[in-house]
Amino acid sequence: MTKRIAKHFLRILLSLLVGGLLAATLVRFAPGFEVDERELDTRLNQQSIVAIRSERVAEPGLAQFYLHYLSRLLHGDLGVSRSSNRPAADLIRERLTVTVREIGIGLVAAWFLALLMAVPAAMRRDTPFDLLFALVTGGLVSIPAGVLAVLFFLFSWPASLAIALVLVPKVFAYARNLLARGYAMPHVLTARSKGLGETRVFFWHVVPTTAPQLLALAGVSVSIAIGAAVPIEALCDQPGIGQLAWHAALARDLVLLVNLTLIVTLVTVVANSASDLLGAAMQRGNA
Repeated sequence: MTKRIAKHFLRILLSLLVGGLLAATLVRFAPGFEVDERELDTRLNQQSIVAIRSERVAEPGLAQFYLHYLSRLLHGDLGVSRSSNRPAADLIRERLTVTVREIGIGLVAAWFLALLMAVPAAMRRDTPFDLLFALVTGGLVSIPAGVLAVLFFLFSWPASLAIALVLVPKVFAYARNLLARGYAMPHVLTARSKGLGETRVFFWHVVPTTAPQLLALAGVSVSIAIGAAVPIEALCDQPGIGQLAWHAALARDLVLLVNLTLIVTLVTVVANSASDLLGAAMQRGNA
């Protein structure tokens, strides 16, 4: 178990290093990176514009920037946001609570709704349940997250529910298939043929069999929720990490974008590693 934890720790560290470098590379060499929106201000004179352009010329190259950024990061310094002229740590701290709350509520609501449909669909296959739930989830999956965000903004509905509706069809599809496989296993069929109640069969036989895979799905759903939060928070005008990432991308704020990428990467990889470790522990317990 110790080796497995160490392996996951190294994977997390490597993912952070590579993720931050890729983010810095994509932003640094993106079209229009050298353009500064401040130059469009008609109130500026020629000297001010030249000073702004001189700032961009003096910026370090990619390798120098990333090494300097990692050096500061080791000392707890996340740098200064160029677009806001404020410490990146302060900006992230102010908005992190909003995003954590919205994603947390969205995940709980999505899993509740998905399992509410997946469990009866798996119990009673080849029935109208499958058709009904397939129509519902198919309709949801065909609606882009941006469209949902606009609708929720117009009706002043909570952004967390929009995140939940993005997740529901994806969680339902995989959860339904996993539960259906669990119900098709020989020991479950034997238990049902002996007349055991559906509740007992589900919690005593199906859940222990499918729990490791469901935990893995839970880890993946965290990364999907984070991805959905960016356009939803931006369009719903929610002061969270997603909105901050949107504004940072528009301003080509390299320091802020690298920090946000590392946070998203850290949460995603830790969630996946935790679900994998818990799943492996449950499999050993069932064995």
